[in-house]
Amino acid sequence: MKALVTGGAGYIGSVVTQALLEGGHKVVVYDDLSKGHRGAIAPDAELVVGDIGDRATLDSTLRDGRFDGVLHFAASIEAGESMVVPEKFFRNNTANTLSLLELMLEHRIPRFVFSSTAALYGDPERTPIEESDTLHPTNAYGESKLLVERMLEWFHRIHGFRYVSLRYFNAAGATDRLGEDHHPESHLIPIVLDAAAGKRGSVSIYGTDYPTPDGSCVRDYIHVSDLAAAHLLAFERLGKDELPERLIYNLGNSRGFSVREVIATAAKVTGKEIRFQESPRRAGDPATLVASSQKIRQELGWQPKHADLGAIIESAWRWRRAHPNGYGKA
Repeated sequence: MKALVTGGAGYIGSVVTQALLEGGHKVVVYDDLSKGHRGAIAPDAELVVGDIGDRATLDSTLRDGRFDGVLHFAASIEAGESMVVPEKFFRNNTANTLSLLELMLEHRIPRFVFSSTAALYGDPERTPIEESDTLHPTNAYGESKLLVERMLEWFHRIHGFRYVSLRYFNAAGATDRLGEDHHPESHLIPIVLDAAAGKRGSVSIYGTDYPTPDGSCVRDYIHVSDLAAAHLLAFERLGKDELPERLIYNLGNSRGFSVREVIATAAKVTGKEIRFQESPRRAGDPATLVASSQKIRQELGWQPKHADLGAIIESAWRWRRAHPNGYGKA
C-alpha cells in the first residue's frame, strides 16, 4: 500500500516510516521540518515539505498521491507547555487534524492511523489502564488528542471511516540510525542521558510527594521500534477487508518505572554520575500511567521485543554516543 506519514521526520514518525518501507509499502513523508529532521527521513521515502495547517498544500498532496491511508504524527507534544499556551495545542493537534480528516473524506482515502496518547486517561482509576477506562485528561495536550478521538468516533459512525487510534505511553529508545533529538528536549530519558553526557548539570524530579513507592511519577516506557511495529500491524489490519473498522489500543509494556528508577538505571547503563534536584510538581502530571496492552496483543498479535528498561536506555545511549550532536553537523 501507499501511505502518507504526517510528521514523518520526527522521532516516532521516522521510525514508523522505516518500518513501513521494510514492510514493502510506499511512503510519502509530510513534514514542515520545524521539529523533525531531514536526516531522519529514510532515503526511500518521498518528502513533501509542508505545514499540517497549510490546507492548500495538504489538499494537493492528498489529491495527487493516490494514498491507501494516512498515519498521523504531526502534533505538538509538550504536556507542560500545553498548560501555558493551550490554544497552540487545540489549533495544531485538534483543528488541523479536522482539516486533514475532511480532506481524507473528500479524496476517499480509506484508512487512518492516529498517534494518540495515554494522557487521555488523566489520573487513572486503576492500574494497569484498559482502553475502556474513563477518559478525563489533566492537561490541554491530552484534551486536544481526546477531541480528535471523539471526532473520529463520529466520522466512523456517520461516514464509515476506518481508523485505529493508538494510545501509547512513554516512547523511548533508539534504532541504530534513528533516535530522539528534540529542541528543546522534554522527555525524561534523553534529558537524563544529556546529564550523563555532561550536556546539562542535573535532572529535575518534578514532584516528590506523589502516592508512589518513592514519591516520584511512575511511567510505562515502550521502545520506539515496538511502537513502530504496532503501527505497521494496525495499518495492514485496516487493509484486509472492506468492513468499516474502529480500533483503539493501548501501547505499553504493562510495567511502570519511577523517575528515580529511570535515573538510577541510566547511571548504571552509562557508568556516569547523574545529579538530580527535587522540584515542585508540574501542572497536569498524573502520578502513575501504566498500560494494559492485552487487547492489541490478542487482536493483532503485537508483542514488544524490548521490555527491559535497561535495554531501552542502552539503545538510546548507544545512539547518542554515535550522534553526539543529534541530526546536526558534527
